[in-house]
Amino acid sequence: MRPRDTGASRRFARWIPAIAAPIVVGAAVVLVPLQANAAVDLPDLTPKELLELASSSDVEAMSGTVEQTSELGLPDLSGLTGGMGGSASATPGAEGSAGGEGGDAASGAGIDELLSLITGDHTAKVYVDGSHARLQVLDRLGERDVYVAKGEGVWLWDSREQSATHVTVDQAALDELQAEAESHADEARAKLEAEVGTLPTPEEVLDQALARLDETTDVSVGTDGRVAGRDVYELVLVPRDDATLVGEVSVAIDADTGVALAASVTAAGAEKPAFSVAFTDVSFAAPDASVFAFTPPDGATVTEHEVPVPTVAEVEQWKADAESGPGAEAEGMPRPVVHGSGWSTVVELPAGAAGAAMLEGGASGDAGDSGTGAAEGFADASTLLDSITQRVEGGRIISTSLATVLITDDGRVFAGAVTPEHLLAVASSAG
Repeated sequence: MRPRDTGASRRFARWIPAIAAPIVVGAAVVLVPLQANAAVDLPDLTPKELLELASSSDVEAMSGTVEQTSELGLPDLSGLTGGMGGSASATPGAEGSAGGEGGDAASGAGIDELLSLITGDHTAKVYVDGSHARLQVLDRLGERDVYVAKGEGVWLWDSREQSATHVTVDQAALDELQAEAESHADEARAKLEAEVGTLPTPEEVLDQALARLDETTDVSVGTDGRVAGRDVYELVLVPRDDATLVGEVSVAIDADTGVALAASVTAAGAEKPAFSVAFTDVSFAAPDASVFAFTPPDGATVTEHEVPVPTVAEVEQWKADAESGPGAEAEGMPRPVVHGSGWSTVVELPAGAAGAAMLEGGASGDAGDSGTGAAEGFADASTLLDSITQRVEGGRIISTSLATVLITDDGRVFAGAVTPEHLLAVASSAG
């Protein structure tokens, strides 16, 4: 067995087809990512052996095209843009405010973009070479790019808006944090070994993970097939949980390199994937260096953003806050609460502007208070909200094939890949 690779760039390269496109473009892929092929007869592997193949992949360079689509059962949401363009708290005419000149357009464009990511189909090109990476999302009227290079930060480019954002971090501070964190890790390792003996090997960790996974999930190796012209194994996960909407998760793993080339999620009781992502072509040769080079063109709007680097003490304080119970707050901001675990996990978001605004808009719309442009926007949003949600005791519920969202009357939001009945039960017990 090849040595286990723990490098960040290699993990990124290995899992980019399964996670990069959903993160950047919001949904996932070819309707049937794995094409069964009777001519493909790979050596039999157990689920453990297949996971070991994937985890030991040492690919550092690759490029290819990823296609995605989603069939979540959502209605046409294009009318939401106009309805949510305003803000009741914005000052009319204020520059940069949601209610000012240009604010409605910016807010509407942002929502329109979000809806496109949720409901539309997308094609992206992926390039990886060591610490360099690029994701190029191709739209009908332009493209969006993410460029990543160690020491140079991250560039986000939108050709339609002719805007670029440069995200950087103080490398010296980051190196200092990493060194201090590693020293703390060494101390923790020594203390743990003194208390419980030698730490488990990676293989023992994998065994333990599979044992825990087996409690909630049936893990198996499916049908051999082909993705992007390459022979692949199929890893199939089937939840053992009646509360989840997920029926099956399938991941196609390249038989030669161990790289994940496709992934799909099928709703319980459905025959076709609701969410999937896959390469349609792929190469493991190093991409030309020019694809990673980016310079904002003349006339582009450039925004510089430096990410602050916390100290180890601050990180430990955040961890302590997170472990101190559901009522803990950091800097006056209530944090999300997680209910349950595994496939039926439900996340509760505290009352905030988004949920409250939609519900207040619904109330004003029902009352017929058209008022100013903001009130009219809320009324329009209320009409659309009524068309895509179901009124339930204590709030409104939105159901898709893979997720359920509850917006309570007090502005809280509950969400999970669970049935409406389970979500309502969790919300009721949360008070």
